[in-house]
Amino acid sequence: MSLNKFNQEYRYHHMGIPITEVRPNEKFSEAFGMYTSDVDGDFRIQYHRFTEDSPLHPLIKTVPHVAIQVDNLDEAVTGYEILLGPYEPIPNYRVAIINDGGVPVELVETSLTPAELWGKAKEQKDLDTSKL
Repeated sequence: MSLNKFNQEYRYHHMGIPITEVRPNEKFSEAFGMYTSDVDGDFRIQYHRFTEDSPLHPLIKTVPHVAIQVDNLDEAVTGYEILLGPYEPIPNYRVAIINDGGVPVELVETSLTPAELWGKAKEQKDLDTSKL
């Protein structure tokens, strides 16, 4: 674990990789025009495929991102260009994606364990974007 410039502890959460190929077991988010599939591995890596009319920022759709868990999301996004959010797509899971020098970085604030989060994500039909 490391401390960022806000003296806030952060931890690796997951990685997202934009792709153009259809993959097995994709889950579709209508609000974002995005298909997500998980890598069958141990490090929580996801592939994201986007529709042509996806409303997401071009950086999110074209550049891989790392997701970092932070203790205080509102403090962590201060001073950065916000590409998405902050919002709560799954209960007890707040996220925002920032532009860090031309690279999208997803910041996550959650009390959920990884097992709880991935279980909820599999059960939920679509991401809750009502508070965006």
